[in-house]
Amino acid sequence: MPKQSNFIWYELMTSDLAGAEAFYKEVIGWNAENWPGEMPYTIVKAGETGVAGLMTIPEEAKAMGARPMWLAYIHAEDVDAATESLRKAGGKVYREPADIPEVGRFSVVADPQGAMFMLMAPSMEGPPPLPESTPGTVGWNELYAGDGPSAFDFYSSQFGWTKDQAMDMGPMGVYQLFAIDGQMRGAVMTKPENVPVPMWQFYFNVDGLDAALDRVKENRGKVVMDPMEVPGGSWVAGCVDPQGALFSLVSPKR
Repeated sequence: MPKQSNFIWYELMTSDLAGAEAFYKEVIGWNAENWPGEMPYTIVKAGETGVAGLMTIPEEAKAMGARPMWLAYIHAEDVDAATESLRKAGGKVYREPADIPEVGRFSVVADPQGAMFMLMAPSMEGPPPLPESTPGTVGWNELYAGDGPSAFDFYSSQFGWTKDQAMDMGPMGVYQLFAIDGQMRGAVMTKPENVPVPMWQFYFNVDGLDAALDRVKENRGKVVMDPMEVPGGSWVAGCVDPQGALFSLVSPKR
């Protein structure tokens, strides 16, 4: 799959790096490897393939009120140009483009409604993507927006994402699926009232939802959305890790 404007990496900023690593290894079944660098950084893997990184919330982010949360990196051929385009479209830049030695160039940004993400131009070729639904990978990317339709227009204009199916959820509004390079990758919706701020939410693939939720509770996490069957037959649930970061789980079976 072409990488331009696609999701290429996921990252957890947490208040307890060791605790978060132990939790997700138990719940999702990841392997972990420490990345050599100036600050502690843990790469978590599905089998032998890296799928995400874990890090302590940086001091500058903590000073701005950052809390434990999952974020995504979206691929940009030219991070500087993409960052400036986002700024002109009403987005916010939290960290101007900078280089990570041997990794790539990145920036930390938010869409005009406040949902944060990162832009990245990798300097090295990553491993080929694992097959869809592989346990440990991200199976779905969901945006809780302040206003779903205008949020979709923003991402479409910046990254070329296209509309797929739209599902009318009644009082909850429209659940607009989107495709990247012709492949369905996620959805945009107006956030429910109980979600305090616009944010991206990510669904990790597991082999059996009920067993995974038992592991969440056994390891001091919380289940905040009970299992629900979604179109296509998969099952999803929403969770919070022990440090307070929201995440979701998806599985083809209960």
